[in-house]
Amino acid sequence: MTTATATSGLTRKQRRMIAGGAVGTLMEYYDYYLYGLASAAVFPAVFFSSDDPVVATLASFATFAVGFFLRPVGGIVWGIVGDRAGRKTVLLITVIGMGVATTAIGLIPSDKAIGILAPLLLLLCRMFQGFFVGGEMGGAATMVVEGAPTGRHGLYGAFLISGAGIANVFSGGLMAALGLTDQSWFLQWGWRIPFLLSAVLAVVAVLLRRQLEDSDEFTQTQALQIATAGKKANPLVEAFRHPKNAIMGILIGLPQSIAGYVVLTTGLAYMVTNKHLPAWMGFAGTMIVGLLQIVVAPLWGAISDRIGRRTVYIIGCLGFAIMVYPAFLLFGTGNLWLIWLGQILGFVLFGVAMQATLSTMLVEMFDPEARTTGVNIGYQVSNTLGGGLAPFICTALIAAAGGAVWPVAIYAAVISIVGVIATLVASVRPDREGAGRLHELAATTSVKTPV
Repeated sequence: MTTATATSGLTRKQRRMIAGGAVGTLMEYYDYYLYGLASAAVFPAVFFSSDDPVVATLASFATFAVGFFLRPVGGIVWGIVGDRAGRKTVLLITVIGMGVATTAIGLIPSDKAIGILAPLLLLLCRMFQGFFVGGEMGGAATMVVEGAPTGRHGLYGAFLISGAGIANVFSGGLMAALGLTDQSWFLQWGWRIPFLLSAVLAVVAVLLRRQLEDSDEFTQTQALQIATAGKKANPLVEAFRHPKNAIMGILIGLPQSIAGYVVLTTGLAYMVTNKHLPAWMGFAGTMIVGLLQIVVAPLWGAISDRIGRRTVYIIGCLGFAIMVYPAFLLFGTGNLWLIWLGQILGFVLFGVAMQATLSTMLVEMFDPEARTTGVNIGYQVSNTLGGGLAPFICTALIAAAGGAVWPVAIYAAVISIVGVIATLVASVRPDREGAGRLHELAATTSVKTPV
Protein backbone atom coordinates (compact mmCIF):
# COMPACT_ATOMS: atom_id res chain seq x y z
CA MET A 1 0.00 0.00 0.00
CA THR A 2 1.42 3.40 -0.91
CA THR A 3 1.52 6.34 1.42
CA ALA A 4 -0.82 8.25 -0.87
CA THR A 5 -3.40 5.47 -0.77
CA ALA A 6 -3.04 5.10 2.97
CA THR A 7 -3.68 8.75 3.70
CA SER A 8 -6.44 9.40 1.16
CA GLY A 9 -9.17 7.96 3.39
CA LEU A 10 -8.20 9.90 6.50
CA THR A 11 -10.40 12.55 8.05
CA ARG A 12 -9.05 16.05 8.58
CA LYS A 13 -8.70 15.32 12.30
CA GLN A 14 -6.67 12.18 11.62
CA ARG A 15 -4.36 14.03 9.22
CA ARG A 16 -3.73 16.66 11.87
CA MET A 17 -2.93 13.96 14.41
CA ILE A 18 -0.39 12.30 12.12
CA ALA A 19 1.23 15.58 11.07
CA GLY A 20 1.29 16.93 14.62
CA GLY A 21 2.72 13.71 15.99
CA ALA A 22 5.30 13.25 13.25
CA VAL A 23 6.67 16.79 13.49
CA GLY A 24 7.37 16.31 17.19
CA THR A 25 9.05 12.98 16.55
CA LEU A 26 11.07 14.73 13.85
CA MET A 27 12.23 17.24 16.46
CA GLU A 28 12.93 14.54 19.04
CA TYR A 29 15.13 12.53 16.70
CA TYR A 30 16.65 15.64 15.10
CA ASP A 31 17.77 16.87 18.51
CA TYR A 32 19.09 13.50 19.63
CA TYR A 33 20.70 12.39 16.36
CA LEU A 34 22.27 15.83 16.02
CA TYR A 35 23.64 15.64 19.55
CA GLY A 36 24.85 12.08 18.90
CA LEU A 37 26.68 13.10 15.72
CA ALA A 38 28.20 16.15 17.38
CA SER A 39 29.24 14.20 20.48
CA ALA A 40 31.09 11.75 18.24
CA ALA A 41 32.87 14.22 15.95
CA VAL A 42 32.62 17.79 17.34
CA PHE A 43 32.16 18.04 21.11
CA PRO A 44 35.40 16.19 21.99
CA ALA A 45 37.36 19.02 20.32
CA VAL A 46 35.09 21.92 21.32
CA PHE A 47 34.11 21.16 24.93
CA PHE A 48 36.52 18.41 26.08
CA SER A 49 39.95 19.40 24.80
CA SER A 50 42.41 16.59 25.54
CA ASP A 51 45.62 15.14 24.16
CA ASP A 52 43.97 11.71 24.21
CA PRO A 53 41.14 11.53 21.64
CA VAL A 54 39.63 8.42 23.27
CA VAL A 55 39.36 10.20 26.65
CA ALA A 56 37.76 13.23 24.97
CA THR A 57 35.28 11.03 23.11
CA LEU A 58 34.33 9.14 26.27
CA ALA A 59 33.79 12.43 28.14
CA SER A 60 31.58 13.65 25.29
CA PHE A 61 29.57 10.43 25.26
CA ALA A 62 29.15 10.73 29.04
CA THR A 63 27.15 13.95 28.55
CA PHE A 64 25.22 12.16 25.81
CA ALA A 65 24.27 9.49 28.36
CA VAL A 66 23.31 11.97 31.08
CA GLY A 67 20.57 13.43 28.91
CA PHE A 68 18.93 10.03 28.85
CA PHE A 69 18.76 9.84 32.65
CA LEU A 70 16.27 12.71 32.66
CA ARG A 71 14.08 11.10 30.03
CA PRO A 72 12.26 8.70 32.40
CA VAL A 73 11.61 11.60 34.79
CA GLY A 74 10.17 13.65 31.96
CA GLY A 75 8.30 10.59 30.72
CA ILE A 76 6.50 10.15 34.03
CA VAL A 77 5.81 13.86 34.58
CA TRP A 78 4.55 14.55 31.06
CA GLY A 79 2.85 11.16 30.83
CA ILE A 80 0.70 12.01 33.85
CA VAL A 81 -0.09 15.41 32.34
CA GLY A 82 -1.03 13.77 29.04
CA ASP A 83 -3.30 11.17 30.65
CA ARG A 84 -5.06 13.74 32.85
CA ALA A 85 -5.05 17.06 30.94
CA GLY A 86 -4.93 15.65 27.41
CA ARG A 87 -2.39 14.63 24.79
CA LYS A 88 -2.47 18.03 23.04
CA THR A 89 -1.38 19.93 26.16
CA VAL A 90 1.71 17.85 26.75
CA LEU A 91 2.69 17.83 23.07
CA LEU A 92 2.75 21.64 23.00
CA ILE A 93 4.86 21.86 26.16
CA THR A 94 7.43 19.25 25.15
CA VAL A 95 8.06 20.61 21.67
CA ILE A 96 8.73 24.12 23.03
CA GLY A 97 11.05 22.74 25.70
CA MET A 98 13.00 20.64 23.20
CA GLY A 99 13.45 23.61 20.88
CA VAL A 100 14.74 25.92 23.60
CA ALA A 101 17.22 23.37 25.01
CA THR A 102 18.67 22.36 21.64
CA THR A 103 18.98 25.97 20.43
CA ALA A 104 20.80 26.88 23.65
CA ILE A 105 23.45 24.20 22.99
CA GLY A 106 24.35 25.99 19.77
CA LEU A 107 25.06 29.18 21.75
CA ILE A 108 27.55 27.74 24.29
CA PRO A 109 31.14 29.04 23.87
CA SER A 110 33.99 26.50 23.69
CA ASP A 111 36.02 25.38 26.70
CA LYS A 112 38.96 27.40 25.35
CA ALA A 113 36.82 30.53 25.74
CA ILE A 114 35.12 29.97 29.12
CA GLY A 115 36.88 26.92 30.57
CA ILE A 116 35.04 24.37 32.68
CA LEU A 117 31.84 26.40 32.41
CA ALA A 118 31.44 25.25 28.78
CA PRO A 119 30.98 21.50 29.47
CA LEU A 120 28.85 22.34 32.52
CA LEU A 121 26.48 24.44 30.41
CA LEU A 122 26.42 21.68 27.80
CA LEU A 123 25.50 19.19 30.50
CA LEU A 124 22.72 21.45 31.84
CA CYS A 125 21.19 21.96 28.39
CA ARG A 126 21.43 18.25 27.72
CA MET A 127 19.54 17.51 30.94
CA PHE A 128 16.72 19.89 30.00
CA GLN A 129 16.67 18.39 26.52
CA GLY A 130 16.23 14.92 28.01
CA PHE A 131 13.50 16.07 30.40
CA PHE A 132 11.29 17.48 27.63
CA VAL A 133 12.07 14.72 25.13
CA GLY A 134 10.90 12.28 27.80
CA GLY A 135 7.27 13.25 27.24
CA GLU A 136 7.31 13.43 23.45
CA MET A 137 6.98 9.87 22.13
CA GLY A 138 4.29 8.76 24.57
CA GLY A 139 2.04 11.69 23.74
CA ALA A 140 2.66 11.58 19.99
CA ALA A 141 2.32 7.80 19.61
CA THR A 142 -0.80 7.68 21.77
CA MET A 143 -2.54 10.46 19.85
CA VAL A 144 -1.70 9.04 16.41
CA VAL A 145 -2.54 5.40 17.17
CA GLU A 146 -5.75 6.29 19.03
CA GLY A 147 -6.85 8.29 16.01
CA ALA A 148 -5.82 5.73 13.37
CA PRO A 149 -8.39 3.54 11.56
CA THR A 150 -8.93 0.08 13.03
CA GLY A 151 -6.60 -2.44 11.42
CA ARG A 152 -4.12 0.27 10.37
CA HIS A 153 -2.50 1.14 13.69
CA GLY A 154 0.88 -0.17 12.55
CA LEU A 155 0.94 1.83 9.34
CA TYR A 156 -0.07 5.15 10.85
CA GLY A 157 2.03 4.71 13.97
CA ALA A 158 5.03 4.13 11.70
CA PHE A 159 4.62 7.58 10.14
CA LEU A 160 6.17 8.88 13.36
CA ILE A 161 9.36 7.09 12.38
CA SER A 162 9.14 8.62 8.92
CA GLY A 163 9.45 11.88 10.86
CA ALA A 164 12.57 10.43 12.46
CA GLY A 165 13.87 9.67 8.96
CA ILE A 166 13.39 13.31 7.96
CA ALA A 167 15.31 14.22 11.12
CA ASN A 168 18.16 11.97 10.00
CA VAL A 169 18.21 13.70 6.61
CA PHE A 170 18.28 17.16 8.19
CA SER A 171 20.81 16.41 10.93
CA GLY A 172 23.11 14.21 8.83
CA GLY A 173 22.79 16.35 5.71
CA LEU A 174 23.50 19.65 7.46
CA MET A 175 26.45 18.23 9.38
CA ALA A 176 27.85 16.61 6.22
CA ALA A 177 27.59 19.82 4.19
CA LEU A 178 29.07 21.95 6.95
CA GLY A 179 31.75 19.34 7.64
CA LEU A 180 33.11 19.90 4.11
CA THR A 181 33.91 23.53 4.95
CA ASP A 182 37.15 24.76 6.51
CA GLN A 183 37.74 22.60 9.59
CA SER A 184 38.60 25.46 11.96
CA TRP A 185 35.47 27.39 10.91
CA PHE A 186 33.32 24.26 11.27
CA LEU A 187 34.56 23.56 14.81
CA GLN A 188 34.13 27.19 15.82
CA TRP A 189 30.87 28.18 14.11
CA GLY A 190 29.62 25.73 11.47
CA TRP A 191 28.40 22.96 13.78
CA ARG A 192 26.22 25.48 15.65
CA ILE A 193 23.93 26.22 12.70
CA PRO A 194 21.94 22.93 12.84
CA PHE A 195 21.39 23.40 16.59
CA LEU A 196 20.08 26.95 16.12
CA LEU A 197 17.66 25.73 13.45
CA SER A 198 15.86 23.73 16.13
CA ALA A 199 14.11 26.99 17.08
CA VAL A 200 12.53 27.12 13.62
CA LEU A 201 11.35 23.51 13.89
CA ALA A 202 9.79 24.27 17.27
CA VAL A 203 7.76 27.15 15.83
CA VAL A 204 6.50 24.95 12.97
CA ALA A 205 5.58 22.19 15.44
CA VAL A 206 3.61 24.57 17.66
CA LEU A 207 1.65 25.89 14.68
CA LEU A 208 0.72 22.33 13.65
CA ARG A 209 -0.10 21.13 17.15
CA ARG A 210 -2.37 24.04 18.06
CA GLN A 211 -5.06 22.41 15.89
CA LEU A 212 -4.89 18.94 17.49
CA GLU A 213 -7.85 17.30 19.25
CA ASP A 214 -7.83 14.42 21.72
CA SER A 215 -9.29 11.09 20.56
CA ASP A 216 -12.86 9.99 21.30
CA GLU A 217 -11.52 6.94 23.15
CA PHE A 218 -9.56 9.17 25.53
CA THR A 219 -12.39 11.64 26.22
CA GLN A 220 -14.93 8.84 26.71
CA THR A 221 -12.65 7.06 29.18
CA GLN A 222 -12.18 10.24 31.17
CA ALA A 223 -15.93 10.83 31.25
CA LEU A 224 -16.51 7.26 32.46
CA GLN A 225 -13.96 7.67 35.26
CA ILE A 226 -15.62 10.84 36.50
CA ALA A 227 -19.11 9.36 36.23
CA THR A 228 -18.24 6.21 38.20
CA ALA A 229 -15.59 7.39 40.67
CA GLY A 230 -16.08 11.17 40.72
CA LYS A 231 -12.46 11.77 39.66
CA LYS A 232 -9.83 10.84 37.11
CA ALA A 233 -7.57 7.87 37.87
CA ASN A 234 -3.88 8.35 38.75
CA PRO A 235 -2.09 7.35 35.51
CA LEU A 236 1.08 6.16 37.26
CA VAL A 237 -0.90 3.95 39.62
CA GLU A 238 -2.94 2.57 36.72
CA ALA A 239 0.20 1.83 34.67
CA PHE A 240 1.56 -0.34 37.48
CA ARG A 241 -1.76 -1.81 38.62
CA HIS A 242 -0.90 -4.63 36.23
CA PRO A 243 2.91 -4.42 36.31
CA LYS A 244 3.76 -7.07 33.72
CA ASN A 245 3.37 -4.80 30.71
CA ALA A 246 5.12 -1.87 32.40
CA ILE A 247 8.19 -4.08 32.93
CA MET A 248 7.97 -5.82 29.55
CA GLY A 249 7.68 -2.45 27.80
CA ILE A 250 11.08 -1.47 29.17
CA LEU A 251 12.72 -4.74 28.13
CA ILE A 252 11.07 -4.76 24.70
CA GLY A 253 12.42 -1.30 23.95
CA LEU A 254 16.07 -2.07 24.70
CA PRO A 255 17.12 -3.41 21.24
CA GLN A 256 15.34 -0.59 19.43
CA SER A 257 16.96 1.96 21.71
CA ILE A 258 20.54 0.90 20.94
CA ALA A 259 20.24 0.25 17.20
CA GLY A 260 20.81 3.76 15.86
CA TYR A 261 23.36 4.66 18.52
CA VAL A 262 25.41 1.51 17.97
CA VAL A 263 25.48 1.66 14.18
CA LEU A 264 25.30 5.38 13.41
CA THR A 265 26.77 7.13 16.48
CA THR A 266 29.36 4.59 17.70
CA GLY A 267 30.09 3.68 14.10
CA LEU A 268 30.94 7.33 13.37
CA ALA A 269 33.18 7.57 16.43
CA TYR A 270 34.90 4.32 15.38
CA MET A 271 35.57 5.70 11.90
CA VAL A 272 36.89 9.05 13.19
CA THR A 273 38.89 7.85 16.21
CA ASN A 274 40.07 4.36 15.22
CA LYS A 275 40.25 4.62 11.43
CA HIS A 276 41.02 8.36 11.17
CA LEU A 277 38.42 8.91 8.47
CA PRO A 278 36.75 12.29 7.82
CA ALA A 279 33.50 12.71 9.76
CA TRP A 280 31.53 13.88 6.72
CA MET A 281 31.51 10.30 5.39
CA GLY A 282 29.41 9.17 8.35
CA PHE A 283 27.30 12.33 8.31
CA ALA A 284 26.42 11.78 4.64
CA GLY A 285 25.59 8.13 5.32
CA THR A 286 23.25 9.20 8.10
CA MET A 287 21.43 11.40 5.60
CA ILE A 288 21.04 8.45 3.21
CA VAL A 289 19.78 6.32 6.09
CA GLY A 290 17.16 8.99 6.84
CA LEU A 291 15.94 9.11 3.25
CA LEU A 292 15.44 5.34 3.23
CA GLN A 293 13.86 5.40 6.68
CA ILE A 294 11.08 7.72 5.48
CA VAL A 295 9.86 4.97 3.13
CA VAL A 296 10.93 1.81 4.94
CA ALA A 297 9.20 2.66 8.25
CA PRO A 298 5.62 2.76 6.82
CA LEU A 299 6.34 -0.44 4.88
CA TRP A 300 7.26 -2.27 8.09
CA GLY A 301 4.24 -0.69 9.81
CA ALA A 302 1.92 -1.96 7.08
CA ILE A 303 3.52 -5.42 7.28
CA SER A 304 2.92 -5.45 11.04
CA ASP A 305 -0.79 -4.86 10.35
CA ARG A 306 -0.75 -8.05 8.27
CA ILE A 307 1.47 -10.44 10.24
CA GLY A 308 1.42 -8.88 13.71
CA ARG A 309 3.46 -6.41 15.71
CA ARG A 310 5.30 -9.12 17.64
CA THR A 311 6.49 -10.94 14.51
CA VAL A 312 7.90 -7.82 12.87
CA TYR A 313 9.60 -6.67 16.05
CA ILE A 314 11.24 -10.06 16.61
CA ILE A 315 12.46 -10.08 12.99
CA GLY A 316 13.96 -6.65 13.63
CA CYS A 317 15.71 -7.75 16.83
CA LEU A 318 17.31 -10.84 15.30
CA GLY A 319 18.25 -9.12 12.04
CA PHE A 320 19.91 -6.24 13.87
CA ALA A 321 21.93 -8.61 16.06
CA ILE A 322 23.22 -10.46 12.99
CA MET A 323 24.13 -7.31 11.02
CA VAL A 324 26.13 -5.33 13.61
CA TYR A 325 29.46 -7.11 13.07
CA PRO A 326 29.36 -6.98 9.24
CA ALA A 327 28.45 -3.28 9.44
CA PHE A 328 31.55 -2.43 11.49
CA LEU A 329 33.73 -4.48 9.18
CA LEU A 330 32.46 -2.33 6.31
CA PHE A 331 33.16 0.85 8.32
CA GLY A 332 36.75 -0.30 8.76
CA THR A 333 37.38 -0.52 5.01
CA GLY A 334 37.48 3.26 4.65
CA ASN A 335 35.61 2.93 1.35
CA LEU A 336 32.82 5.52 1.14
CA TRP A 337 30.33 3.24 -0.64
CA LEU A 338 30.98 0.34 1.71
CA ILE A 339 30.59 2.61 4.74
CA TRP A 340 27.17 3.68 3.48
CA LEU A 341 26.27 0.06 2.78
CA GLY A 342 27.25 -0.81 6.36
CA GLN A 343 24.95 1.89 7.73
CA ILE A 344 22.07 0.63 5.60
CA LEU A 345 22.59 -3.04 6.48
CA GLY A 346 23.25 -2.30 10.14
CA PHE A 347 20.32 0.01 10.74
CA VAL A 348 17.83 0.56 7.90
CA LEU A 349 16.83 -3.05 7.22
CA PHE A 350 16.14 -4.18 10.77
CA GLY A 351 16.65 -1.25 13.13
CA VAL A 352 13.86 0.61 11.36
CA ALA A 353 11.62 -2.47 11.65
CA MET A 354 11.93 -2.19 15.43
CA GLN A 355 11.45 1.58 15.45
CA ALA A 356 8.40 1.41 13.18
CA THR A 357 6.70 -1.19 15.39
CA LEU A 358 7.66 -0.34 18.96
CA SER A 359 5.59 2.76 19.68
CA THR A 360 2.40 1.22 18.25
CA MET A 361 2.92 -1.99 20.21
CA LEU A 362 3.48 -0.02 23.43
CA VAL A 363 0.24 1.94 22.86
CA GLU A 364 -1.60 -1.37 22.44
CA MET A 365 -0.15 -2.62 25.74
CA PHE A 366 -1.95 -0.03 27.91
CA ASP A 367 -5.52 1.18 28.44
CA PRO A 368 -6.42 4.85 27.71
CA GLU A 369 -6.30 6.21 31.27
CA ALA A 370 -2.61 5.23 31.63
CA ARG A 371 -1.55 4.96 28.00
CA THR A 372 0.72 8.00 27.64
CA THR A 373 2.37 7.25 30.97
CA GLY A 374 2.82 3.55 30.15
CA VAL A 375 4.28 4.25 26.72
CA ASN A 376 6.66 6.84 28.18
CA ILE A 377 7.84 4.48 30.90
CA GLY A 378 8.63 1.69 28.45
CA TYR A 379 10.10 3.90 25.74
CA GLN A 380 12.09 6.32 27.90
CA VAL A 381 13.46 3.91 30.52
CA SER A 382 14.60 1.54 27.78
CA ASN A 383 16.22 4.44 25.95
CA THR A 384 18.02 5.45 29.14
CA LEU A 385 19.28 1.98 29.99
CA GLY A 386 20.00 1.09 26.36
CA GLY A 387 20.46 4.00 23.97
CA GLY A 388 21.86 6.49 26.46
CA LEU A 389 24.71 4.22 27.49
CA ALA A 390 25.27 2.44 24.17
CA PRO A 391 27.87 4.80 22.61
CA PHE A 392 29.86 4.97 25.85
CA ILE A 393 29.74 1.20 26.39
CA CYS A 394 30.57 0.36 22.78
CA THR A 395 33.46 2.84 22.61
CA ALA A 396 34.87 1.43 25.85
CA LEU A 397 34.47 -2.15 24.57
CA ILE A 398 36.32 -1.35 21.34
CA ALA A 399 39.11 0.38 23.27
CA ALA A 400 39.42 -2.54 25.71
CA ALA A 401 39.60 -5.01 22.80
CA GLY A 402 42.40 -3.08 21.15
CA GLY A 403 40.22 -1.74 18.35
CA ALA A 404 38.35 -5.00 17.66
CA VAL A 405 34.58 -4.74 17.19
CA TRP A 406 33.44 -8.26 18.13
CA PRO A 407 32.51 -7.20 21.72
CA VAL A 408 30.03 -4.72 20.25
CA ALA A 409 28.39 -7.51 18.24
CA ILE A 410 28.04 -9.64 21.39
CA TYR A 411 26.60 -6.69 23.33
CA ALA A 412 23.99 -6.08 20.58
CA ALA A 413 23.09 -9.78 20.43
CA VAL A 414 22.48 -10.07 24.19
CA ILE A 415 20.25 -6.98 24.22
CA SER A 416 18.33 -8.27 21.20
CA ILE A 417 17.60 -11.65 22.81
CA VAL A 418 16.22 -9.85 25.88
CA GLY A 419 13.91 -7.89 23.57
CA VAL A 420 12.70 -11.04 21.81
CA ILE A 421 11.79 -12.78 25.06
CA ALA A 422 9.97 -9.72 26.44
CA THR A 423 8.02 -9.32 23.19
CA LEU A 424 6.77 -12.90 23.45
CA VAL A 425 5.70 -12.45 27.09
CA ALA A 426 3.87 -9.07 26.87
CA SER A 427 0.08 -8.73 26.56
CA VAL A 428 -0.89 -6.73 23.46
CA ARG A 429 -4.42 -5.55 22.65
CA PRO A 430 -5.46 -6.76 19.17
CA ASP A 431 -6.08 -4.06 16.55
CA ARG A 432 -9.63 -4.96 15.58
CA GLU A 433 -13.21 -3.78 16.13
CA GLY A 434 -14.58 -4.60 19.55
CA ALA A 435 -11.15 -5.51 20.96
CA GLY A 436 -12.09 -3.82 24.22
CA ARG A 437 -9.73 -3.15 27.08
CA LEU A 438 -6.82 -5.16 28.41
CA HIS A 439 -8.11 -4.73 31.97
CA GLU A 440 -11.37 -3.59 33.50
CA LEU A 441 -11.41 0.11 34.42
CA ALA A 442 -10.50 0.14 38.10
CA ALA A 443 -12.95 2.90 38.95
CA THR A 444 -15.93 0.84 37.78
CA THR A 445 -15.47 -2.03 40.21
CA SER A 446 -14.53 -2.57 43.81
CA VAL A 447 -13.22 -6.05 43.02
CA LYS A 448 -9.49 -6.31 42.37
CA THR A 449 -8.89 -7.18 38.73
CA PRO A 450 -6.45 -9.95 37.85
CA VAL A 451 -2.97 -9.29 36.46
